[in-house]
Amino acid sequence: MNFDSQYYPYPSRRTAVYGRRGMVATSQPLAAQAGLEMLRQGGNAIDAAIATAASLTVLEPTSNGIGGDAFALVWTGGKLHGLNASGPAPAGISIEALRERGYASMPKYGIIPVTVPGAPAAWVELSRKFGKLPFEELLKPAIRYAEEGYPISATLQFLFGYEFDKFDAMPKGPEFDGLYKTFLREGRRPKAGEVWRFPEHAATLRSIAATRGESFYRGELAERIDAYVREHGGYLTRDDLAAYKPEWVEPVGTSYRGYDVWEIPPNGHGMVALLALNILKRWEFDRGSRDTAETQHRQIEAMKLAFVDGMHYITDPAHMKVSVEDLLSEAYATERAGLIGEEALYPGPGTPPRGGTVYMAAADEEGNMVSFIQSNYMGFGSGVVVEGTGIALQNRGGDFSLDSSHSNALVGGKKSYHTIIPGFLSKDGEAVGCFGVMGGYMQPQGHVQMVMNTIDFGLNPQAALDAPRWQWKEGKTVEVEPGYPDHLAQALSRRGHTIVRAAHPFGFGRGQIIWRDPESGVLIGGTEPRTDGHIAVW
Repeated sequence: MNFDSQYYPYPSRRTAVYGRRGMVATSQPLAAQAGLEMLRQGGNAIDAAIATAASLTVLEPTSNGIGGDAFALVWTGGKLHGLNASGPAPAGISIEALRERGYASMPKYGIIPVTVPGAPAAWVELSRKFGKLPFEELLKPAIRYAEEGYPISATLQFLFGYEFDKFDAMPKGPEFDGLYKTFLREGRRPKAGEVWRFPEHAATLRSIAATRGESFYRGELAERIDAYVREHGGYLTRDDLAAYKPEWVEPVGTSYRGYDVWEIPPNGHGMVALLALNILKRWEFDRGSRDTAETQHRQIEAMKLAFVDGMHYITDPAHMKVSVEDLLSEAYATERAGLIGEEALYPGPGTPPRGGTVYMAAADEEGNMVSFIQSNYMGFGSGVVVEGTGIALQNRGGDFSLDSSHSNALVGGKKSYHTIIPGFLSKDGEAVGCFGVMGGYMQPQGHVQMVMNTIDFGLNPQAALDAPRWQWKEGKTVEVEPGYPDHLAQALSRRGHTIVRAAHPFGFGRGQIIWRDPESGVLIGGTEPRTDGHIAVW
């Protein structure tokens, strides 16, 4: 892959990182080092990804946790594999039950939107199928960080403040007590440079390691989760946990300028990125056109159309009203592209022909590559932490609709529309590499911008991540980063977009990229400048 630009002058002047024997890229330096530790012990990229993921539950608890979900795209043995480790709604929940309790819509926080956690099962399943090292070994760095402590970064101090400001401001029942007892010390938030420990977290990880996840889904930890949820009026039970298994799925992709872009199929919304790229390939973009109003207008308009389709149709595949193939058809992409003119539009879903997250990338010298993402959603997730365990339960159920006619209507045992998505790029049947941009509904928008920065505009991984980002919010509203060029913002305004300049880059995602040179096997990586991004390389 040829790169014309070594730098993009915002917001950093880091250079891309090169390595040969292994590479781990993620948002937290100590977590990347945990992955590298596994590679040095003779493990592979899958082992490195698991160690990094487990460590991130300790090192960045404001973005993910043991009680969250995970997805992975794994390139090994010349083939791409997909793992969907998202959990369903509890079997006993229903629209009718919530209506009887007085809910007009699905709450975002608290005990009600809690769904089955999939992340621990993802670690176990990836290790079972593709790992080299013993599973217990993979969780040792995370346990060590939790027991011995680690220094809080400036970014993590900010995220703790952001999350607890949010929870402090909302009405709370006793189900939120565990959050405050687990993550604060005598009610005090951590400060940058302060060593912070999570002993309960360490004990839980040690139990998961020793039992290969059995204690979490069918043992002592499952009993504690069940009891805490029942005490506070929730629906998740030990039977829901015991019934859970992650699912191996066929990745879904689209061809873009001679490359194949891959995502996890629904219930994940990686499809939104593919829908947008399908529309955008109707135009040619030269390598100097990235920072033009015409290019960014078309990107934004394509993203709008893709998103409204995604949010209208994507849910648990057993409940989808149209097929993936129909949504990704060339005829439908051409029809949607025809709606894009010179002015911003208010988007609406089409009719296809019928027929708050952590991300990491890892690669090794054997050719294995892993694109892995996990999240509790919306920072600490539901805000419910099982006391004495460090398990922060996710709130994925918050995206369900209580309208029974909606594609994403709440049904017991159903998986919700899901925002976390790993990405992967291949060409002519060979791996190019893994990429991802964490951050809720920014994720498919970040994927489109990373793919185009790489393929259309010739930016290397670090430059692709450094480049200023935009984010479509709703209607004609587009939010741009503080350093987004003013002349572009004004030009987009003249095309009818409502441009809002954000005060900081926090909401624009945090990404990682690792590409592999097909001839030399050399790895080239980029890491996110908007957080404590780090690449551990060997």
